[in-house]
Amino acid sequence: MSEKFEIFNLDMKTGDTLKLKGKISDDADNFSINLGNSSSDLGFHFNPRFNESVIVCNSKCSKAWQAEQRDNHFCFSKGSIVKIIVEMMADKFRVKLPDGHEVEFPNRHSYSKISYLSVNGDFRVTSFKLE
Repeated sequence: MSEKFEIFNLDMKTGDTLKLKGKISDDADNFSINLGNSSSDLGFHFNPRFNESVIVCNSKCSKAWQAEQRDNHFCFSKGSIVKIIVEMMADKFRVKLPDGHEVEFPNRHSYSKISYLSVNGDFRVTSFKLE
């Protein structure tokens, strides 16, 4: 079953860290974590895809996807409980994966504040913390 977790008044600023904890469904295909100002303007889209064993990162501007970046370090497993940490910096987003590996993606829109968060797909958020 596809889940959707959405926050429209997130107050994430440069230097903040978002900690997401949740369960990946047993028959997961993919899930995504999206950060931006709205669903059509995303500074960061984080999308682990089980069928390709790849993590795709991207950004979206006025509903148009930009050039995607792929990372073949895939440490997610179906049915597992994971913690994902996203750090927002002035020039990039840094994601700490459950096994300690880090994925970096440029802050293409130079966002200094993010108000929108959504988690979609085969991932059920059990807790989240903004520090």
